[in-house]
Amino acid sequence: MSRKTLYKIIAATLLMLPLWSFSQERTKILLEHADSLVHSSKIRPEFQRLMGNVRLSHDSTILMCDSAFLNDEKNFVLAYGNVHIQVSDTLNLFGDSLNYDGNSRIAKIWSKVKLIDNETTLTTDTLSFDRITKIASYEYWGKIVNDKNVLVSKLGYYHTQTKEFFFKEKVVLINPEYVMHSDTLMYNTVTKVTYFYGPSTIKGKEDSIYCENGWYNTHTDVARFRKNGWIYHLDQVLTGDSLYYERKTGYGQAFKHAILIDTVQKTTLTGNYGELQRKKGFAFMTDSAMVKMIDKKDTLFMHSDTVYATFDTNQNIKKILCYYKVKFFRRDLQGMCDSMSYHGRDSTMFLYHDPVFWSEKNQLTADSIKLTLLNSQIDSMILYNSAFIISKDDSNKYNQVKGRDMIGFFRNNELYKIKVIGNSETIYFAREEDRSLIGITKIYSSDMLIFVEKNQIKTITYINEPKGTTYPEKDFSPYDLKLKGFIWIEGKRPLTKMDIFHW
Repeated sequence: MSRKTLYKIIAATLLMLPLWSFSQERTKILLEHADSLVHSSKIRPEFQRLMGNVRLSHDSTILMCDSAFLNDEKNFVLAYGNVHIQVSDTLNLFGDSLNYDGNSRIAKIWSKVKLIDNETTLTTDTLSFDRITKIASYEYWGKIVNDKNVLVSKLGYYHTQTKEFFFKEKVVLINPEYVMHSDTLMYNTVTKVTYFYGPSTIKGKEDSIYCENGWYNTHTDVARFRKNGWIYHLDQVLTGDSLYYERKTGYGQAFKHAILIDTVQKTTLTGNYGELQRKKGFAFMTDSAMVKMIDKKDTLFMHSDTVYATFDTNQNIKKILCYYKVKFFRRDLQGMCDSMSYHGRDSTMFLYHDPVFWSEKNQLTADSIKLTLLNSQIDSMILYNSAFIISKDDSNKYNQVKGRDMIGFFRNNELYKIKVIGNSETIYFAREEDRSLIGITKIYSSDMLIFVEKNQIKTITYINEPKGTTYPEKDFSPYDLKLKGFIWIEGKRPLTKMDIFHW
């Protein structure tokens, strides 16, 4: 914020002052006491020299000093030594030297200047005080002590009626719990609220904050940031277009373009509304909610109506829960379901309620699915109840494996072994090396062990009384080409990270 902008803020504040403050009649500075009075026509004939225990008054303001020069005609006084201006019962100014104009009601104080207003103390080298506007100002470094807060700035204004300080240039607020730096801020000595009007930082033992517009209550540690706000706590980062934050409880809200980052787990939660409850150990995002899980090779993008994250004792994400209309995308891994959970400790994903999982050319469905990742790659999977794997054959027909449960094993993100447990059925198109069709195999068995190579079934071992055979294509009825429960939903497969937002 420029000095011109700061002046505009102060001017707007002055407009709220009562009109009578600017229309007072001129009154004379009165001499109430001095140990001696000297007047010389040769030495400053326009002044009376007052010596010893000088006491002057102007309206309700009392001026005391060791010595002074008083000009009755111009209504002006120069004061020296132990200068003390008693403005009101609570407001007092001190210094070594003073110029005071009774007509403009402006006092300028030099050297070892101190302003005391109730529990607030301002010290500086030079201070101007306007009795009409009730504003004190300094232009070269000042220090304010209020309660537990110590503020330092190069330029400052103090509105004694509203108890508000305006600070500009290299502003520092020191609190036992944190240190605040700002370009421009306002501080209310009664409410203990600090308002930011420029780039500002707050650094504590475990967290730090950056913002460019907002306020911070130094008494309650509650804050709201409206522009470019960032909250850093250990390995977490929270940001958004607007932030609300309770520093003591760790409760935060983020509005519009909300982002929560776990730098250790390399996981990011985004949405248009987010909530952080650090003491309770969780956070959530909603309204276009998304999770990004970054590894060395690729990034997994997940979307659902609401995304929850729970934290461990180090405030790192240990579990992610996605509720309703879940879709996820990675170049080698896509899926959708009604709800999902991810456990960071053992890198497992659980898909619930009509889950679909795509890997290379394979579509996998079941009542629920468990995926285990190892070194950011799929290591194994378990399909629970109504397990079904489908892949499209060269002839645009479908290889199919069905069973009660399945366990699949991956190598380099490619499915290479499947164990089918209970009520196993399979239809697949057996082909020669040159891809010419041998026939269509349809077999039932209790259990099966299937080996896959380059997304093609290579061998099947049938366990416990298999039934079925391989048929020439001409002898296989088109009505038998699909097992019961067959459903092909390739059209819903997300092909890009933006597709996860389309259900």
